[in-house]
Amino acid sequence: MSDTQWETYEVFHQAKRGDSHEHVGAVHAPDPQIALQMARDQFARRMACTSIWVVRSRDIAMTDYQDDVFFVHTTDKSYRDPKAFDAPDKLHE
Repeated sequence: MSDTQWETYEVFHQAKRGDSHEHVGAVHAPDPQIALQMARDQFARRMACTSIWVVRSRDIAMTDYQDDVFFVHTTDKSYRDPKAFDAPDKLHE
């Protein structure tokens, strides 16, 4: 990476302690520490904030909208039915 090409960092913001972190945007920075400072200046200046996370965009694994099959659940749950298992005769007495 050249000196003029900064990485993109996704920014997650926590409004108050105990809340979930929410994605609020992205910043471009040369390293994670600068990304935190830029995220603070950009996203925590006008609203309450207790915590900020920054994550390199390239480190986030995600599905594509065309990956419908990824979310298809099996409807065969026979393994949950106790009748599918053989029990020793001692248990039947």
